Amino acid sequence: MTSQSIVKISDLTKKFGKIEALKKINLDIQPGRIIGLLGENGCGKSTLLRNIVGLYLPDSGRCETLGRSAKDLDTETLSKIGYVHQDGDLISWLKVSSLISYVSSYYKNWNKDLVDKFVKDFEIPMDRRIGGLSPGEKQRISILIAIAYEPELLILDEPAAALDPLARMKFLDTLMEFIQTSNRTIIISSHILTDVEKIIDHVVLMHRGGIIRDCGFDELKEEFIELTMSSNPASELPDEIPLEGIVSCKKDKKRAVLTVKNIGSGKIRELEDSLSCKIESQYLSLEEIYKIIMTSAKGK
Repeated sequence: MTSQSIVKISDLTKKFGKIEALKKINLDIQPGRIIGLLGENGCGKSTLLRNIVGLYLPDSGRCETLGRSAKDLDTETLSKIGYVHQDGDLISWLKVSSLISYVSSYYKNWNKDLVDKFVKDFEIPMDRRIGGLSPGEKQRISILIAIAYEPELLILDEPAAALDPLARMKFLDTLMEFIQTSNRTIIISSHILTDVEKIIDHVVLMHRGGIIRDCGFDELKEEFIELTMSSNPASELPDEIPLEGIVSCKKDKKRAVLTVKNIGSGKIRELEDSLSCKIESQYLSLEEIYKIIMTSAKGK
C-alpha cells in the first residue's frame, strides 16, 4: 500500500460572502480507510467535499487530491474519483440504460459485471426515463455510476438519504465489497449514524466550519464508556460516585448508570473494590458519542 496521502489539506479556508464556511482546515487522509465525515447541517461538510474534487476553490490554504492540487485535477485524475452528492442532477430525458451507456464511454475501467450485479441487486429500472423516477431510484443510479469505474477515491455526500431501509443495507454491503481492493478509500458524509458506524474505521467530526475530531473509530469508542453499577444486597451506593470524568449519571441507592470519559479498566476495578459493588461496562453507539461531543461543542 502506498504511503502517499489520498487527500492532504493544509490551512484551507473557504468563504461565501461574509460567511466563513471552512476555517483553516487541516486533514490528511491515508489510502484504504473508510472515513465518516460527520456534523450538523451547515457545518461545512459538503463544502469540504467539493473542495476535494475541485468544484470549489479555497480562498486560502491548499487542498491536494491524489497527489495533485484540487484546482488542477486533470481528466486522468478525475477518472480515479467517484462522487455522489445529495443534490446531484441526472439527465432527465434519457432512459436509464442510455445514461449508463453514455457515461460508460468516458471510462476505460468501466466494470460491466459490477454494473449488471448492481442493476439486479437494486432493481434498477433500465427502460424508464430518469425524469419519471423516484428520488430513491435516482440516488441508486447516481451510486451505480460513481462505483462502476472502480475509483480509487469514492466520495459520498448523504448517499442513502432517499433509500429505503432494505436498499440502505444492500448499499452498505456494496461499500464493504468495494473497499476490499487495496488502496481504495471512501469518504462518506451521512446523518444516518446507525448505518455509518457499521462500515467506518475513521471519524472526522466538524462543527462551525472546523474539525473537532479526527481519529480512528476505535479510538473514539474508547473515549466514552457506559458503566452500570449495582450495589451488593447489604449496602448502598454513595450519594456521589467518587469518579472523575462523569458525563452523565442516573442513579438510586442500589443502581447507577454512568457515562464516563477517559477511564481505564484499572480504575473501574479499583472503584468496584472500594464501593463493594458490581460494575459492567459497554461501548456507546456512534449516535450517543456524537450527541455528547456535539452538545459539548455547542456549549463552548
